[in-house]
Amino acid sequence: MLKGKTAIVTGSNSGIGLGVAEALAREGANVVLNSFTETAADRALVKRLADEHQVKTRYIQADMSKSAECRALVTQAADALGSISILVNNAGIQHVARVEEFPIEKWDQIIAVNLSSAFHTTAAAIPGMRAAKWGRVINIASAHGLTASPFKSAYVAAKHGVVGFTKTVALELAEEGITCNAICPGYVLTPLVEGQIADQMKVHKLPRERVIKEVMLERQPTREFVRIEDVAALAVFLCSDAAAQITGTTQSIDGGWTAL
Repeated sequence: MLKGKTAIVTGSNSGIGLGVAEALAREGANVVLNSFTETAADRALVKRLADEHQVKTRYIQADMSKSAECRALVTQAADALGSISILVNNAGIQHVARVEEFPIEKWDQIIAVNLSSAFHTTAAAIPGMRAAKWGRVINIASAHGLTASPFKSAYVAAKHGVVGFTKTVALELAEEGITCNAICPGYVLTPLVEGQIADQMKVHKLPRERVIKEVMLERQPTREFVRIEDVAALAVFLCSDAAAQITGTTQSIDGGWTAL
């Protein structure tokens, strides 16, 4: 379905990002993986995707908290694999603390990685998509882009910002064959969420299983974590021709969380 397209997925050496990258490669897209690290394991990931799915792959290290590196990621990816057709802004970090105790440097870093990076990569990718008259921008937001939880002020602010940014991009590009949508997952059991479990254990002074049941999944009516594969499948659908008229939306996949 996506043969010949080139996709960038930020923050894609684990978790949702890796799941989305793998699903896009399975559909024939050439894929650029990214993270802030530069390890043999990172390189092994792109080799595995290339071998398993017979597509072209690259790994490009870039720190998504730095605007110049965000934009350079798009330029380097296009130079390596051709004009970018699909951009999945997935990179994200988290920190949990009360507002008055929230470290300033953590606030700045979360806003930079979770929100500003999407602006920089999207701005860099739009000219190529516009020239091709086809493009898909998918922003991995969160249920926290639609509602809030205590102790997550920076994350909630950033994800709400991503939702607003998504709508603006969609309107600006509505007549150019380019869509922009936000996927808003509930809790997915990823390395990022594992870190949140540990943080919430400290904040609430509860053991792991009680934090999962009583704190994290308390607002997710199915009482089950969303699967990475489910988020990836939704991303693939949004890249399809069937989704050509879906733009500027928030696609909730949250076990009923935002239905409450």
